[in-house]
Amino acid sequence: MASSSDMGSADFESLSSTSDVELLKRAWRNEKAAPEILPYEGDLVERAKGQIELVEENIEAYVENGIDPLVVSLYQMDLDRTQFLLRSYLRVRLLKIEKFMFHSLKSEEAESRLSEQEKVFARRCADDLAKHFEESVLRKLPENYQSVLKQSLISEVDDMVPEPHLDTFVACRSNSHFTLNLYEEGESTQTEEMYRGDLYFIRYKIVKGAIESGKMDLI
Repeated sequence: MASSSDMGSADFESLSSTSDVELLKRAWRNEKAAPEILPYEGDLVERAKGQIELVEENIEAYVENGIDPLVVSLYQMDLDRTQFLLRSYLRVRLLKIEKFMFHSLKSEEAESRLSEQEKVFARRCADDLAKHFEESVLRKLPENYQSVLKQSLISEVDDMVPEPHLDTFVACRSNSHFTLNLYEEGESTQTEEMYRGDLYFIRYKIVKGAIESGKMDLI
């Protein structure tokens, strides 16, 4: 049987030193600060779940083998931290889905950012909310005002659907040196040099692509 020191030196930092935990923290921070739902980090979430299960198994084995309680507590603290990050990341996304459910379902680009489970959740929320509005309010209104998505049937757009405000200003940090166009595509061209480690306060839609590509992080 391996000693506690052997097991600790071989396996400690199984979560804390892995880059996946840092990537999960980064995904959570970006998701929390972004005004819209970001693309789902499916592979990262699955890897984090696998690591969590592995460490849980290790902790159980350590307890059964009488490993030093201090070593076990270090594992447990590291495990709790990773579980918190994963749950917080998923919770933030669910809150955004509840807020922008109709927008996410009517936009192919927005819907593509959701996992399959999130799509099911969004559809269920939208159906339940539409049914509630119809039974409690809409059926009592004139026919032209019975839409969940529009103020009236003559509206050309779904003007009752909340959408993310991409003009929101965000704080971000550059992860590399690159050139950023300060205008949306087709508007104009004015570039700015972004340097690694520098902080910026800028409209989200300007750095949207850089955030998703990993060139910049929200803070």
